[in-house]
Amino acid sequence: MYGWAFLFAIVALIAAIFGFSGVAGALANVALIIFLIALVATVIFFVMGWKAAKSIDRKL
Repeated sequence: MYGWAFLFAIVALIAAIFGFSGVAGALANVALIIFLIALVATVIFFVMGWKAAKSIDRKL
């Protein structure tokens, strides 16, 4: 997901350079939303993995 966010950010920068401000703004917003979703998912999966590893460690 971080790759998609990076791709949208690069395309937004290129659109801004060429003067497509509406498209650039929309793509920048999409990139920000995807980045935030990926960040939240990363934290959730980190916590889930940490809890699973803790649970396995107790059983050993």
